[in-house]
Amino acid sequence: MIHTGFLADEAALQMLAGKLASAWQKNAEAGLVIWLQGDLGAGKTCFARGFLYALGHQGVVKSPTYTLVEPYQPQPGIQCYHFDLYRLTDAEELEFTGARDYFDDKSICLVEWPEKAAACLPTADITCAFVVKNTGRQISLLSNTGRGAAVMDRAFAHDSL
Repeated sequence: MIHTGFLADEAALQMLAGKLASAWQKNAEAGLVIWLQGDLGAGKTCFARGFLYALGHQGVVKSPTYTLVEPYQPQPGIQCYHFDLYRLTDAEELEFTGARDYFDDKSICLVEWPEKAAACLPTADITCAFVVKNTGRQISLLSNTGRGAAVMDRAFAHDSL
């Protein structure tokens, strides 16, 4: 299933992320992997921030460009990992960090620049592709698994993107 649309600003992007986070929470799916694709400044970190805030995180959400991954526990029982793979020069670098352990059936993993290590990552439940258009973003959401399709069905049951 594919959903596409135009988001006028950062607030709309964060609302979309929140809609997906809320849809995930309705059935408390066991884990979720979301790939965030797009050029620098396309809105990947903004999306991650909106997703984490919707789950209850109240602190700062920064891009983990230099740390590779930032862990979050927005509420008890929910573990999230925000990855930024921009600085990877070889996919095997991800393997050496032990990142594979983060991708389990209990964790939510938001992955920026997944193409840098696609061979070492699990299939995304949802792929979000962002393209800058004037001051907004063109976005495409693709569900790649049954889990991703279920989340998107709940998120867009009554409206579109």
